[in-house]
Amino acid sequence: MRKSVLSIVIIVFVISITIVAIMSTRPLLLLKNTTKFTAESKGLSIALIKPTFTAAAYHASFYKFYFVHSRIPLHARKNITSDLNLLSSPVTNLLTGSSSASTIVYLTNHMRTALPKSNTHVLTDEDVDNGGIFFVNGTNKYDILILGHQEYVTQHEYDNLKRFVANGGTMILMDGNVFYAEVRYDRNTHTITLVKGHGWAYNGKSAWKSVRERWANETSLWVGSNFYCFSCNVTFANNPFQYRHHEEQYLTNPNDLILLNYNASVSKNQLIALDPLIATYELNYQKGKVISLGIYSDDIITNSKFIKFFNTLLLP
Repeated sequence: MRKSVLSIVIIVFVISITIVAIMSTRPLLLLKNTTKFTAESKGLSIALIKPTFTAAAYHASFYKFYFVHSRIPLHARKNITSDLNLLSSPVTNLLTGSSSASTIVYLTNHMRTALPKSNTHVLTDEDVDNGGIFFVNGTNKYDILILGHQEYVTQHEYDNLKRFVANGGTMILMDGNVFYAEVRYDRNTHTITLVKGHGWAYNGKSAWKSVRERWANETSLWVGSNFYCFSCNVTFANNPFQYRHHEEQYLTNPNDLILLNYNASVSKNQLIALDPLIATYELNYQKGKVISLGIYSDDIITNSKFIKFFNTLLLP
């Protein structure tokens, strides 16, 4: 009899403890669910950045200069004083295939369909150069910035993008070959002029051979990768999007978190010792993060498998 009573007491005690535990954790569960619901209801503020400076650079002039003086060796100590007018170019809002024209149009429509509760804006390089991604108090205006082929940027634009991530924003890089050369932007004449990068430097009086990637070390630290090689024969063993080599980033930061490794390899007759690590990855930088597709996704922007993968990067 005593054992039966004792058993009943123990059972009642266990049931009581269980009820208390459930009641104590319920507010926490409700709080978590409420927070998630509120975040989804609010939506995201997203800005796509049109690479207008890159479009201007590809508008004939820069590449005419590169071609005319292409035979000058990389380490030549020779000042060029001819054809310098080619190192300036007018900026317009018209994009080309080399400056993510189709990608910006496609993603603008896609965002508004895939994320109807979010606010999608389209900005230009000039806007970022002028600090248009920040409020007056210095905080971020947007949750996410999406960049295309931002090969040519100003120092102000580069610094502002870095600050945006440091503040807690997410920057998504759709293409490789980003932040490769520095240009100066004249707001009065709406023109860009090469400063440094792409193998050249220019001070307004003469040009000379210089570095290929303008901020290579700094970019590695906060972006996590650098431009690989346009002329290399690169193939991809893991290629779910049927992508073909164009312009890619290779990982150069040990803190990069790989999301999709394309298992890149280079033709052995090119005398390159190690295959590059080309992948879609993310890198935390201060309060924010960078997500890089690692490939030139303009080429596969309408691929259904790629778009599904891209959507997971927006809302993991």
